[in-house]
Amino acid sequence: MKNYFDLSGQVALVTGCSTGLGVQMAKALANQGANIIVVARRQNLIDEVAASIAAEYGVKTLALRCDITDTAAVDGMVDAALAEFGRIDILINNAGTGAVAPAEDITDEQFDNEMNVDLFGSFRVARAVAKKAMIPAKYGRVINIASMYGLVGNKIAGSAPYHAAKGGVVNLTRALAAEWGKYAITVNSICPGYFYTDLTRDTLNSDFFQQNAKTMIPEERYGEEGELDTAALFLASPNSSYVTGVNLAVDGGYTAM
Repeated sequence: MKNYFDLSGQVALVTGCSTGLGVQMAKALANQGANIIVVARRQNLIDEVAASIAAEYGVKTLALRCDITDTAAVDGMVDAALAEFGRIDILINNAGTGAVAPAEDITDEQFDNEMNVDLFGSFRVARAVAKKAMIPAKYGRVINIASMYGLVGNKIAGSAPYHAAKGGVVNLTRALAAEWGKYAITVNSICPGYFYTDLTRDTLNSDFFQQNAKTMIPEERYGEEGELDTAALFLASPNSSYVTGVNLAVDGGYTAM
């Protein structure tokens, strides 16, 4: 019997892997046998995540602190990962931020920071991993975490820089897929809707957001823990070798309306 999502012996690097969706996706990959490089800015948190994943799934893990707005730090982080594992098969570009304010009140600094983290940061990490690991190996799976807000606008929480940056990630995904396909590297993005995490639970359970879900989302609810995992596994699988340049919305149907 063939396990289409077996990742045994592969190495996955996940940014923004200190909390929330990054940790969930890292665990999903570990559940299929992948060794995990846990990357974020807060060393204490990534140490905890790496230890937890190693204990629960019996895979090798490595916690590497990195600020993805710093090119030298990104290059050093990838070098350290390769020194430990010798390969990086899967990259999940999950690190991001979000400025919320009416567009007319957004500052230059807020817009610049959003672009530097969400868009340029994703490119920095993808560039380093591709150049140092995936292109030499002639194999790779790059998964950029964009957002449904990279595909549409919204009226409930002004966040124009976030929309712009994530829209950039969507088309960056297509550009990298076009360039790197000849190296057997697939590049795809996931565009999540609202998901419950420790940081969002209280907000999403508020009366306003519960009513918004019933109005704006065909499934009339927000995403639960684990409902992003299978999208990541599908795009990370060696068997998804002919899927590239795709932007996969996981949003309960929000962008279908």
